[in-house]
Amino acid sequence: MSKLETVALLPKRDGRAKAGHPWVFSNELEMTPRLKALEAGSLVTVVDSRGEPVGTYTFNPATLIACRKLSSKPDAEINVPWLEERLRQALRRRPVTPYYRLVHSEGDDLPGLVVDRFGDVLVGQITTAGMQRLKDEIEAALISVTGCKGMVWRMDTAARSLEGLPVSDDVDVAGDVPEGRGTVFENGLEFVADITGGQKTGWFYDQRANHAFMGQIVATLKAQADAKGTEIEVLDVYSHIGGFGLAMAGAGADKVTLVDASLHAMNLARESAKIQGVAERCEFRVEHAFEAMETLGAENRRFHAVVCDPPAFIKSAKVMAEGLKGYEKVARLGATLVRGGGYLTLCSCSHNATLEDFMAASVRGIRRAGRSGRIVRVGGADFDHPQHMMLAENSYLKCLTFQLD
Repeated sequence: MSKLETVALLPKRDGRAKAGHPWVFSNELEMTPRLKALEAGSLVTVVDSRGEPVGTYTFNPATLIACRKLSSKPDAEINVPWLEERLRQALRRRPVTPYYRLVHSEGDDLPGLVVDRFGDVLVGQITTAGMQRLKDEIEAALISVTGCKGMVWRMDTAARSLEGLPVSDDVDVAGDVPEGRGTVFENGLEFVADITGGQKTGWFYDQRANHAFMGQIVATLKAQADAKGTEIEVLDVYSHIGGFGLAMAGAGADKVTLVDASLHAMNLARESAKIQGVAERCEFRVEHAFEAMETLGAENRRFHAVVCDPPAFIKSAKVMAEGLKGYEKVARLGATLVRGGGYLTLCSCSHNATLEDFMAASVRGIRRAGRSGRIVRVGGADFDHPQHMMLAENSYLKCLTFQLD
């Protein structure tokens, strides 16, 4: 007899789950009155249309994604030891230095859970009812496996509302978390992050490799320019707390302009620049991106490298057309600011837009600016953001670098 409630997949609708997809949609299962009465987040055993077990899942009767897979074993006991082993597996896929994304939801077979590590402090986000029910066990397993001294739970992710979870700016803090600040060491540079009130968890580890690439671009430009005595000028738009801009400053850019609408973010970027010893080469502009780029264009400012990393313009398929026009506008305005032979890097974190969609919008914008060129790199999220093989939705970050004529 099953220890967990059983959820049965409908005939001819069990193929995806049997093939390994980690989600079961509500229209793929037999939603009986008994199942509808289960509490959101309950653990269940999913079986196919012939009654053969598929695995252990979390279950929410009120959502489109009704079941999220935790284990291929039926009736799995999801407890602290089980979570510890799953976390140890995730750790083997992470960098040695303790600054990384430790858990990336389905990519680490822990759906609805994201955890970033800032040295001795962990910052977590829970977006599903199933993980919310396991929160205490998850916290115990995280502290046990990592040895970290403090834990911050952020509850401001809008996706929580889809699972019937409260959305709040409040944070749940356990252990030693110094003043809500986090330190990040990335590619040899030290940054200050706001882990209790900043965007997401306070830092974007997914951009690590892309930050490093722009540093390489600037180092190459600097080496070529030194013989001529040319100063390398770069621009980081939607800079947040300076990941791209300060990476380019650290690589030798002579003048770095950072633009963000958030005064708080700019103050953190300024603080990081002082720590890194590059503040005197940086200009911090608290402005909206489009207005700032239009002003810089009117001033005839031109840069050797321009980076634009906006927030997600396409948060649902309903706004796809409008969002792609937004990315096109970013590309057009950014392209007008690039010197001949310089570089334009454009990013999108909208998972609803494919790489092809984003690339086409970017190229249209560049062409509307009267520029031509070539794509020199296509990047994505760094390796501590693994993607589930069966879940295209995990592939969200796109990073395109163009060299413009």
